[in-house]
Amino acid sequence: MTSILFTSDEQVHELNREWRSKDKPTNVLSFPMLEREDLLTLGADGPPEMLGDIALAYETCQREAEEKGVSLRDHTAHLLVHGFLHLAGHDHVDSDEQAAAMEKLEIEALAMLGIADPYGDRA
Repeated sequence: MTSILFTSDEQVHELNREWRSKDKPTNVLSFPMLEREDLLTLGADGPPEMLGDIALAYETCQREAEEKGVSLRDHTAHLLVHGFLHLAGHDHVDSDEQAAAMEKLEIEALAMLGIADPYGDRA
């Protein structure tokens, strides 16, 4: 289970400042409950009841969707997939390879939902 908070840019800015020491707004924040290594070693009975939390900044999501020329629904789905991948221990900040691997997973997950590649023509 995961809790998802759809909230204001202001609140996401506050969360970003408090939990990541970044004094700026962002579109999505993820707060995982487990490290990737812990997730990979889970027993056969499956994941914990709570994987973590995701917060989405409504105004930023809406603005980005308009800038990209995509629906708010599709952009929100992309950000949720992105957030869930963070909860699963994936990241994109340490290397280009890491970012490319995460983007590939996002593209594949969104394709299953019938949503076009948010990064363009990359696969």
